[in-house]
Amino acid sequence: MTRPPPLARRSKTLTASLGLGEKLFASSEERRFAEAIEAGLIEVEDGLLSAVAFADDIANVTTRYLLEAGGKRIRPVLTLLAAQLGDGNNAAVITAAQAVEITHLASLYHDDVMDEAEMRRGVPSAQSVWGNSVAILTGDLLFARASKLVASLGEQAIRLQADTFERLCLGQLHETVGPRAHEDPIEHYLQVLADKTGSLIAAAAQMGVIFSNAPKHFEAPVVAFGEKIGVAFQLIDDVIDLAEPDAETGKTQGTDLRSGVATLPLLFLRRAARTDHGASDLLTRIERNVDVGGSDDELAAAIADLRAHAVTSETLDEARRWADEAVAALAPLPDGPVKLALTKFAEAVVERNT
Repeated sequence: MTRPPPLARRSKTLTASLGLGEKLFASSEERRFAEAIEAGLIEVEDGLLSAVAFADDIANVTTRYLLEAGGKRIRPVLTLLAAQLGDGNNAAVITAAQAVEITHLASLYHDDVMDEAEMRRGVPSAQSVWGNSVAILTGDLLFARASKLVASLGEQAIRLQADTFERLCLGQLHETVGPRAHEDPIEHYLQVLADKTGSLIAAAAQMGVIFSNAPKHFEAPVVAFGEKIGVAFQLIDDVIDLAEPDAETGKTQGTDLRSGVATLPLLFLRRAARTDHGASDLLTRIERNVDVGGSDDELAAAIADLRAHAVTSETLDEARRWADEAVAALAPLPDGPVKLALTKFAEAVVERNT
């Protein structure tokens, strides 16, 4: 297995990958802003490995596993961005950014167990290497470490972390149980995304405002932005899931569908199948191959047809709608590099499928 490069060496490319590179900023003030984000991210990265270090030799290996595998560090970047509305990268902001990233990391260990995922960030998932019990306990250890960091920030941070963790768990619970008879499956799914993904992204941005001592009235706009862009991000992931196999990440085409997860393109297809024979036939092909375990070639062909179907374009339109609403939520923020960067970030999110 090829070992990934050290965290600090990777960090210089991270903000550029989110649409926040040097070309975005023209003035010297804006360039200083971009440099502050990069410097803060390096500081976050440098502290992450020590933050998850354990004296226990087993825990020290398993907790570092997915951290060292990479990741875009979207949540810390948003914490640092929002912090520029106040005092910038102080010690509390850096701690908050690390806490939200470790919380996210912990959730990945649990998600992969529940989804029976074989790969994560281009490496075998933790439960593929050590089994479900070790993966679950590793996630628990990481949640504990995140909680320690949050506790150092005071009661407000503890309450925000607890509220966010509650939503993460409820989102996973509702995804597992599925929509009830009186619930619209599409609205149910969008709420699951808001809880599972949007809530932590929103909390990351909110912590940036709080711990940089920015004006309190900036909290609501960045929270609304974070939750909406989180939904948009996951909807784009639904489309990416239908793409050709990715040699770099090792992700199999249609991973979610193969695991029985009803993503938005499939939910839209189910709705279309009520009145459209072509959609009904495609739905039958997908469900037959997933439920019965048909041939891989047949399922791959059905997934390719789903990607080419109008419901996938409809999913992209839905993602853009959420991203547009996220940008609109930023209206109360002052014009300047923060609003510009968040706007460009939203644009980068919905362009990831290209």
